[in-house]
Amino acid sequence: MALLLRVQIKPKLIRKFHLAQTPESVEHLQNELREKFGLEGGFSLQYEDPDFDNALTNLVDIVELPAERAVLHILWDLDTSASDQSETQSNASVAPTTSSLDTVNSSSTLVGHRHLRNTAEWPCPFPIPPFSYDVEFKLRQGNEVYEKTGKGITVTRNMKMCILEKLADAIFALRAYPDKHQIETVSSELVQKHQCLKEPGSGTGYQGWTISLRYKHGNYRSMLRHAGCNEVSVNRKTGREEDGERKVESCWSLKKPKRGEVNYVPDHPENHDDDTLEGERSGMVNEMKKRSKDMTFIRRKMDLTFSLRRKEIVDQQPMVSVIQERWPALFSEEQICAEFYRVTTKELLGTFRSASDEYCTSLLRLYRAKTGAIGSEMEKLLDKLDHQISDIGVHRRNTSLQGLPLFLREVSEKLFRTCL
Repeated sequence: MALLLRVQIKPKLIRKFHLAQTPESVEHLQNELREKFGLEGGFSLQYEDPDFDNALTNLVDIVELPAERAVLHILWDLDTSASDQSETQSNASVAPTTSSLDTVNSSSTLVGHRHLRNTAEWPCPFPIPPFSYDVEFKLRQGNEVYEKTGKGITVTRNMKMCILEKLADAIFALRAYPDKHQIETVSSELVQKHQCLKEPGSGTGYQGWTISLRYKHGNYRSMLRHAGCNEVSVNRKTGREEDGERKVESCWSLKKPKRGEVNYVPDHPENHDDDTLEGERSGMVNEMKKRSKDMTFIRRKMDLTFSLRRKEIVDQQPMVSVIQERWPALFSEEQICAEFYRVTTKELLGTFRSASDEYCTSLLRLYRAKTGAIGSEMEKLLDKLDHQISDIGVHRRNTSLQGLPLFLREVSEKLFRTCL
């Protein structure tokens, strides 16, 4: 019997999968998913059970799966506990390494980049890391006393410094420049976990911790800047520079990630510096000049030289023509998607498809409301959609995209570029 699946790989990566027949076992189904979507690593499956108002249920036997169509949720196996999440965030990010642009290898690492961030989402609640043994011991005793008497403990200077240093390190593993709200969520979760740290007389109980943590994280960045961390070194002030015989104030602006940028200016891989990576870049450029290109070699070199490329783009802000000359592989369709994933840890085409599915209904409703103002072409497009009797979902998505240039009054050839 044929089976139609809606598979949630990640919260914002949901795909449709059609099987000619139902797999023999859960293991066979997992292998089918691995092959279709390029998944690696251990995971289990949950399905939406129609017998219990679509509540999630663990899939342990294939006969439990609803017939003909089902909704699956992939649960990735985690080797680290919540207390170790801050370390996990600094591990390698994922990059697509195959020629297929529809697959994402969710457990592989970029070559040599084991320190790249791998999440674009700020965790809620924020995982408070474990502190040193003596601090944890004092907090445990303080929490017991607080439950009985409602009184907090006296935080010594050394104890406060230990707490702030651990939190600053955990925050930097996620963001080099967190905003005020994100820092506030950390201090809020701190006093929620260790209620003996609540500040008496404060409305929230953690306002002082928020202020201290903000300053501590700034000092932490300064320490990393002196150590040579690329992500914060790009914001080093050069002070006054000489211009001939007179001195002028140098132009300085803060360079920090925009929304969605996870790996902004990562450090170089181990045992590599600017000179060695420049040699790797030259080898990749020579390979791109060949008629028969070794794409595996190019992918590997693009992964390896990611930190050098980001340093040039962010720090020097070169012209597009310069980037085309130095990084010709970056302008191929495959590497555009791969670079997007390196920077944001999100699949470009998958994100676009999920967003187009999400806003499809709203766009079509908007088109129908503005049909008279747009013209006859939109009417013809919507009439064609109304006469479709099969694959309605596909036709609705295609119509929502085809109607965009008409709604925006743009030339479709300029708005869309089809890659064959």
